[in-house]
Amino acid sequence: MIKKTSSNKIRQKRHLKIRQNIFGTMQRPRLVVFRSNTALYAQVIDDTKGHTLVSADFKEANLVGLNIKNAKALGLFLGTKALKEGIKSVVFDRGGYLYTGRVKGFAQGAREAGLDF
Repeated sequence: MIKKTSSNKIRQKRHLKIRQNIFGTMQRPRLVVFRSNTALYAQVIDDTKGHTLVSADFKEANLVGLNIKNAKALGLFLGTKALKEGIKSVVFDRGGYLYTGRVKGFAQGAREAGLDF
């Protein structure tokens, strides 16, 4: 019998490969996206210190419903929070997810808010 590897395990392996090349510094922190079944979570992380500088999720942004429009709104919300903290450019870490749908909508919203990546 052939055993099927779960898609989450494949995504985690892909994320580890991506993380070998992406590293966030104080000048250009790493913007990480995590997608669950019910929400979208994002953090801006300084990897040199291991600190989260800014974070946002659907509850904090008062968004209900998981769709591309709300993902874009979350990107705008996080982008404005990051600009208030003085963060203008980031390195985008898509977390092993494909750059389509909610992840792409989030990235477009963050770019519209003024983040450079």
